[in-house]
Amino acid sequence: MSRDLLINTTWLRNSILCVSLLWLCSCTTTPPKNISNICEIFLEKRDWFDAGEDMTDKWGVPIHVPMAMMYQESSFRADALPPKDYVFFGLIPWGRVSSAYGYSQAKTPTWADYKRETGNGWASREDFDDAMDFMGWFISKTHKINGVSKWNAELQYLNYHEGWGGYKRKSYRKKPWLQKVAKTVKARSLRYATQLKGCRAELEKGWFMRLFT
Repeated sequence: MSRDLLINTTWLRNSILCVSLLWLCSCTTTPPKNISNICEIFLEKRDWFDAGEDMTDKWGVPIHVPMAMMYQESSFRADALPPKDYVFFGLIPWGRVSSAYGYSQAKTPTWADYKRETGNGWASREDFDDAMDFMGWFISKTHKINGVSKWNAELQYLNYHEGWGGYKRKSYRKKPWLQKVAKTVKARSLRYATQLKGCRAELEKGWFMRLFT
């Protein structure tokens, strides 16, 4: 192989590598710019609204409830992790406090149950569509198991945090801080619902219609 050909081949290989890295970086999902307004979230990330609509059609869960819960759990970060656990007087990090991960902060065993029951074996906790579907599944099961309305973000969040068994045992009553957080989730859910009423018509426009509006 000639020296010029070797240089050109090396340049081409490096160029392909750089383009590939840039493409991967561009595919990384970043959180919405304004997570306090559901309209701005969905106008920025139209596919998230589509995922929410699909979840509602499948599970009968209103979009604003899992969105408020997801805000609380991960602030819409795809790679969100729970805080680290520390030992020896809080000085040495020792893993994480739970196996929760991703948008929904779903724990590994619960995520495995979801994949098994729904047949969604390729689901990823870093994928917003899968996370939204997971929350629809969980909220729907909470309704069946503990009789909590799919529209009640406060009690749904208590189930989400404590588990169905913990909720039945009323474990949350010993956690005033958790009850306060659940009320915060409820307030955000209601705020999201009000906001969504004002922009749903715009969000429901197809891409073709949006070109002319």
